[in-house]
Amino acid sequence: MATHAPSALTPAVSVLLQASGVDVTVAGRSLVAGLCLEVMAGEVVCLLGPNGAGKSLTLHTLAGLRPPANGHVQLCGRPFFDWSRRERALRLGLLTQVSEDPFPGTVMEAVLIGRHPHLDSWQWESGADREAARQALADCDLSGFESRELSTLSGGERRRVALAAVLAQDPDVLLLDEPQNHLDPRHQLAVLRLLRTRAEAGRSTVVSLHDASLAARFSDRALLLHGDGRWAFGPVSETITSTALSDIYGVRVSEVEIAGRRHFIND
Repeated sequence: MATHAPSALTPAVSVLLQASGVDVTVAGRSLVAGLCLEVMAGEVVCLLGPNGAGKSLTLHTLAGLRPPANGHVQLCGRPFFDWSRRERALRLGLLTQVSEDPFPGTVMEAVLIGRHPHLDSWQWESGADREAARQALADCDLSGFESRELSTLSGGERRRVALAAVLAQDPDVLLLDEPQNHLDPRHQLAVLRLLRTRAEAGRSTVVSLHDASLAARFSDRALLLHGDGRWAFGPVSETITSTALSDIYGVRVSEVEIAGRRHFIND
């Protein structure tokens, strides 16, 4: 998997994404109250919580798809909506929980959509854009799939194509909503290793996961959502604990150590 150089488009800031006093609500319900977090350059932040706790809505709020009920979000040191749409897309990419193919096409055509923020109006993709798309496909273990029709892919292959499109976008911050959906264990690990590679190159990721063991293994910090407004944010060693997981999921969770790694199991 390739290591990408930090973008020259972004100012030299260590805090790439910041939320200050952000409230996330739906249907009159407060899911997240007064969220304050900073996503630093070079880190992976995992997002954990039960179904309906607001993980997807929080990611959508951080991505600017919905306004916070209160508070504000900053991207690369500036208020989020001070950036133009194209400028935002050059710095932040979002993978939604459900990815659909609105039009028939090939894998290469789908991944090249991620390069559109880099193009001027009416400009066609260049050889460099195609190379970026091919590299993203290679990173997602899809080399040789360029000419495949999307309709011929399995669910896991489609999920990796959607991830490749966001990687081809080459933003400083990735917001990934359950990127491991439909993936087998090998590709689940490959995706998380790729996120760590990006972090080593100075990029950042906020990723929602359901596997606390993998979250503790691959993340630097964690955001835990209870779904009733409460949240916790901090280093994984402090936030991802058997006590905290038992609390948010409503089941007894125990921690064991296997081969020097922390694992969490439901009792």
